[in-house]
Amino acid sequence: MKDIILDEEQLVKWRHALHAIPEIAFQEQKTAQFVEQKLRSFGVKVYPRMAGTGVIASLSCGNSGHSIALRADLDALPIVEKSHKEYCSTHQGVMHACGHDGHTTMLLGAAQYLAEHQDFDGTVYFIFQPAEENEGGGRKLVEEGLFKQYSIDEIYGMHNWPGLEVGQFSIRSGAVMAAYDVFDITIHGKGGHAAAPHNTVDPIVTAAAVINALQSISSRQLNPLDSLVVSITRVHAGDSYNVIPQTAQLSGTVRSLCHQVQDETIEQLKQIVHSSCEAYGAKAEIKYQKRYPCTINTELETQHAYQAALDIVGEDNILCDAPPSMGSEDFSFLLNESRGCYISIGNGETASLHNPEYDFNDEILTLGVKYWVRLTQMQLAKKG
Repeated sequence: MKDIILDEEQLVKWRHALHAIPEIAFQEQKTAQFVEQKLRSFGVKVYPRMAGTGVIASLSCGNSGHSIALRADLDALPIVEKSHKEYCSTHQGVMHACGHDGHTTMLLGAAQYLAEHQDFDGTVYFIFQPAEENEGGGRKLVEEGLFKQYSIDEIYGMHNWPGLEVGQFSIRSGAVMAAYDVFDITIHGKGGHAAAPHNTVDPIVTAAAVINALQSISSRQLNPLDSLVVSITRVHAGDSYNVIPQTAQLSGTVRSLCHQVQDETIEQLKQIVHSSCEAYGAKAEIKYQKRYPCTINTELETQHAYQAALDIVGEDNILCDAPPSMGSEDFSFLLNESRGCYISIGNGETASLHNPEYDFNDEILTLGVKYWVRLTQMQLAKKG
């Protein structure tokens, strides 16, 4: 295969332009318009939007019926940017603190190169997905029929990773990111005067017991070889020094790396909460939401991703043994519908994701484009 020659200066300009117009989940109108305009200028076919602001496009070459899909995310976060760079956010209180501006730029660069060179045989779909951050844009694409409307054989995603060196990729088969669930617990007690607790059913004391008991799920009820995080992230009860309140509210998140653990944890959490409350004479109301499933790479497609990265950076720059992240990713919904692989590309020693001082590293733009192009060339290789 010949070298992939790219216009790095143009990629940087696109990335900075996108960085300046960040938009939160399902509001990515300017971003989607920017993407559509570029794709049409490349001669790429752009379809009607999905999930409100999702852009789906395709490019076909040759006679093969094989296809792959490449996905980038569009949305930003409700964070006030502190980078003070000349291209910083022009939308007050919103910034690209996760690098989706870079992901979008890399996929645009791949679309342009593939459209210009046509050095593959088959169809490549370019998926610019909205609402990755918390709102499940990937799930919305599935619900609206992405895999029914388009014949997609396999799908691939990529995310930048601060702390992973520039020039490196992290690629592994199986679970790579955790399932993400949330819960709200309302504990109903009996309020009264703080000087006479014996006449009350104290929901605060009960809440403390519930918080401690929930940690036994991971420490005593789960196989130590499995992974699970149960975190209480919000506690609210009472408004006065001398009043024991009627109720207490707890909220939190559950992270797990396999579907079985995710399902079992729901029942264990409910049982622990109800039994703990019963021991103190209180009652509980539980609202539990499954947000994102585990992100699980299929083995064969992981090998394909590895080979594409190997051709670009060499064996020494591919990490295959990095542990899964307990963070979550709604690319999981797409992997539930299709074979595929989700990898990480090193962003270098930058601020962490979701940090107001974070910025995508422009040094890796061309590397990401080359990965997408090489993956397409390999998976849709011309015969003969």
